[in-house]
Amino acid sequence: MKILIILPNWLGDALMTTPAIELLCKYYPQATLTFVGSFVSIEALKYHPRCEKAVIDETKKASCRTLATYKLAKELGTFDLAISFRNQLHASLLLRLTNTVVCIARRSWHTLFLLSHAPSISTKQHLVVQYVKLALTNVDDFDGEIGGLKLYIEPKKFSRPTLGINAGATYGSAKRWAPERFAAVAREFSAMFDILIFGGPNEVEMANEIERNLGVPCINLAGKTTISELCANIGGCSLFITNDSGPMHIAAAYNVATVAIFGPTKHTETSPWKNNKSIIVRHEMKCSPCMKRVCPLGHHECMKSITASEVIDAVKKLDF
Repeated sequence: MKILIILPNWLGDALMTTPAIELLCKYYPQATLTFVGSFVSIEALKYHPRCEKAVIDETKKASCRTLATYKLAKELGTFDLAISFRNQLHASLLLRLTNTVVCIARRSWHTLFLLSHAPSISTKQHLVVQYVKLALTNVDDFDGEIGGLKLYIEPKKFSRPTLGINAGATYGSAKRWAPERFAAVAREFSAMFDILIFGGPNEVEMANEIERNLGVPCINLAGKTTISELCANIGGCSLFITNDSGPMHIAAAYNVATVAIFGPTKHTETSPWKNNKSIIVRHEMKCSPCMKRVCPLGHHECMKSITASEVIDAVKKLDF
């Protein structure tokens, strides 16, 4: 059996599809998987043992995206089952153009028009649960048991306990806690841990600011790791302190002790899934969750009001 899976664009969202992917492999034990997605989602998930093919979707860069989508569909061929975790017109069109009979994506005007199955799924539940319900639309005997996030990248083995710091959040500045406060937390535990600072290519200056404020030896990996190296390094950490971000979900996949700082996003939807060694630090505010990339009111109090002392206290409650 051949299954086509269109992954979400964001790294964290792609990781949150992994319990659904594992369940697909359970209910279709002979299945082989073809992944289509963004560069980051493919780089993280292409190591799955059932993955037969992994394709980076670059149709958005084409002068005519519809034509590029048609060409990609013909290159992929036909499948026994096709699922899109990305609710977007061209993703639905891609599924339809593969001539696959059973195509599934969340209900919207284009999925109702283009696909065979367009289930309506409540957003008032964790995104992992939403993805599972979507993927198992045609499974009648689902027992309701959902596993943790899963990556097939071997975690790095460090010689000493290691604290990972991730101050970035690709979605936007509204999700980012202050670099100097990350530095204050890391400094508090610097006698216990070696310190790694993480960040993407666009977060190097932020990571450098943490390093300047830290005042103790550390290793700054911002902009220096591939996606697989990022996963391996986070997976090897003893403790991880992070914003709501893709790296937070990487830590959850490896069950790394984590303190996650939430501001404008829905913690009930994107919290570290089944990471029993995680604590969320957040403040209830009238204006949150606003789900905006930049604070629409200009004050950013949902993040600014969270102190370094609160995060330090949360770390002390963890078992790591």
